[in-house]
Order: sequence, then C-alpha cells, then structure tokens
Amino acid sequence: MFDVIGKKRYFFAFSLLLTIPGLFFIILTPLTNGDAGLQFSIDYTGGTVWELKFEDAAVTPDQVKAVLVAQDLPDSTVVKTSDGFLLIRTSATPLGQAQPSPTAAPTLAPTLAPGATQGTGAVLSTPSPAPSASDGASASPGASASPGASSSPEPSASPSASASPSASPTTAPVAVIPIPSSGPLGEVATALQAELGPIADQRELTTVGAVVSADLINQAILLILIGSLGILLWITFRFHDVKFGFTALVALVHDVLVVVGTFAILGTFFGVQIDALFVTAMLTIIGFSVHDTIVVFDRVRENKARHAGEPIAAIVNHSILQTFGRSINTSLTVVITLTALLLFGGSAIYYFVLALLIGIVSGTYSSIFNASPLVVVWQEWEDRRRGRLAAAGRPTRRASS
Repeated sequence: MFDVIGKKRYFFAFSLLLTIPGLFFIILTPLTNGDAGLQFSIDYTGGTVWELKFEDAAVTPDQVKAVLVAQDLPDSTVVKTSDGFLLIRTSATPLGQAQPSPTAAPTLAPTLAPGATQGTGAVLSTPSPAPSASDGASASPGASASPGASSSPEPSASPSASASPSASPTTAPVAVIPIPSSGPLGEVATALQAELGPIADQRELTTVGAVVSADLINQAILLILIGSLGILLWITFRFHDVKFGFTALVALVHDVLVVVGTFAILGTFFGVQIDALFVTAMLTIIGFSVHDTIVVFDRVRENKARHAGEPIAAIVNHSILQTFGRSINTSLTVVITLTALLLFGGSAIYYFVLALLIGIVSGTYSSIFNASPLVVVWQEWEDRRRGRLAAAGRPTRRASS
C-alpha cells in the first residue's frame, strides 16, 4: 500500500517548488511598476486596443511603433497577428477621448416649410442638393402651398421634404467602425496613414476608461475573496471542524498561486496579458479544487467513524487511496476536453483554457497531496499538545522515605 501521508514532506516540498518562482514574479509586478510580472489588459489598466491592417502588407510593427513614439505614445505595444493585422495597445487615456467621425446627416428638418410634412425616410435618405435652395422657400410661408410656386426653382425642395415612396428607411448607414478622423486618435490615424500609407481594414477599436478598469479590479478581488470565505465557512460547517475548512482554503491558495504565478512568468517573458476571462477561470478552478477536496474529506469522516481508535495518519491515507481513482478519472476527463480546446479552440480563448488546464491539474494535486496531509499534521500537533498539557497537569508523587 502506497504511503501518501508518510511522504507528505516530499509533496509539500514539490508544492513549494511550484509556487515560489511564480510568487517571486508576482511580487515583481508592483516593484517594477508592471515592467515584469503580471501584465494586465486594458480591462484592468484602462487604455485603447486598436487592430488594423494597412494596404501595404509589408508594414512592420517597428514602423508603427516609431510613428506612435513620435505621437507621444512611447508605452504602446504593437504586435502583428497571423492574419496580417497589427494589434496596437496603449494605456494612454487621452486616446479614450477620440470619437469616430460621424457620417454626414442632412440638415433638412430645420428648413422645412410650415405646410410640409416631415417623414423619417427623408431624414435617413442621402442628402440631395435641394436643401441648398431651401433658404428661399423657407422665407415665404406660402411657398409650399402656392400652385404658382412650382414655376420657380426654389420651392423644389418641398417635395423632397415630404415622405415619398422613393425614400426608404433601408437607406440608413450600416453600423461599422469608421477609421477615426478627429480627436487624439484621429491625429494618430492621420500620422500613421501619412507615414505608412492608407489603412485598408479596421477590426477592433476598444477604449476602457480608468474608472471602469478600477471597478473591474475591485469586483475581481471581491469575487475571489467572497468565494474563498464562503468555501471556508461551508466546509467548516459541513464537517464540524475548522481544520477541514482551513486546509481546504490552503489548497485553494496553492492553486491560485500556481496559476497566477505561471501567468506572471508568461507575462514577463512572452507578454501574455490577463483579462476579465481570467477571473472566470480562477473561480472555476476554485470550485473544481474544492470538489476534489470534499470527496477526500467526506471519505475521511466516514472512515473515522468506522475505524475509531486508529491513528489519524492511517485513516487519512486509507481514505486517499480509496478515492484516488475517482479523483484521477474525473480530472483526466476534464483535462482531455481542455487539451482539445487548447489545441483547436482558437486564439480568442487560448489563455483562458490554459489557465483552466493548469488550475485543474494543480487542484487535483493539492486536494490529494496537500489538503489531506495538512489535516494529519494539524491533528497530530493537537494530539501532542493535549498530551503535553495532560502530562503537565498530573501531580508528581514524592518518593516515600
């Protein structure tokens, strides 16, 4: 029979080996002001993400970066995607003030004659030269009602002001993301096109303000804290022992450190960023890790009642071996699914799936080799403490002379 509890020190040492490097890079994040460690997306930092493609396919990220530096955006990053788009990220908040250039809208409504009827089709239709002659028509209230007014060219604007079968709401402009032409972002777009040629396509233009990003950070931290506290209270209540709740929480912290530390290392060396989906992945990992831990703890509780009087180490080790196959099979099924998603799911969810995959493997390990042995360590410490207290409380007998 494999003695998991007897080798608990090796498993604890392996956990430290997994968490310490990641913890080091996590600490580097505030020390280096974000230059190393965790790299946050604009969901948490605020800024602009702009994905575009030039007509000249030979344009390189370095050329775009040079233009951005000239536009006082030295902290921008430019990456070329596999399909030829250039992904620009900048944390500069002034770009958030840029507004897309509005489509031209006819100013026909203010020049309508008093007797004319206003139709929605005329407002949405393409403007005609008629409004240019509307000054003369609007000066005369009776121009649209007078039959003789049709001989003069000025009142020719009044028929176009009324709803006609030729005007159709389907002529409304299609909702697209226009290339900015005004504001700070418009200035950057103008400079890019002046240096590198026309922009052929624009796939994404997203701006997140500093207030929104601060709210997202607070919500992410609050969600993780509430989830962890709720798990601690529920497991303590369910097993009537704070040891089970606290050791389960320690296993959760281990899993969080493994995943966050891995992404801190990836962010340092490969520029991998964490976004709002990362919080979803962390909450999923926490739930899955606790699921495995509860399975083992529930078997420990049953075996404590069946084998009362046996050492706690033997009871926990027997419980781990009884549930080992179930835990591995359950986790392996999820790992196979996530591996398929990682390989074929596309770049949009790649790092989300990667976080889930690392967390579920780590959660399975910590439930079996960390949480349960910690219960044994805590219980043996309590037994030794009670033994010392009992020995200290016994009265000493004097030898009779």
